[in-house]
Amino acid sequence: MRNRIKEFRQKKNLTQEELASRAGVRRETIIFLEQGKYNPSLRLAMSIAKELKMTIEDLFT
Repeated sequence: MRNRIKEFRQKKNLTQEELASRAGVRRETIIFLEQGKYNPSLRLAMSIAKELKMTIEDLFT
């Protein structure tokens, strides 16, 4: 699964640490997601999408 988390995170001027804190995960989780090394649970995907004010469909392909 490919994602656009890094792209949208940077557009919102959020650090990995800030996004992780808002989503309730560790920074390492955001790193692995952005690198495509981790597929999030639906709950986590929804949380990240909410924080970035995007839809899950816009973030993940």
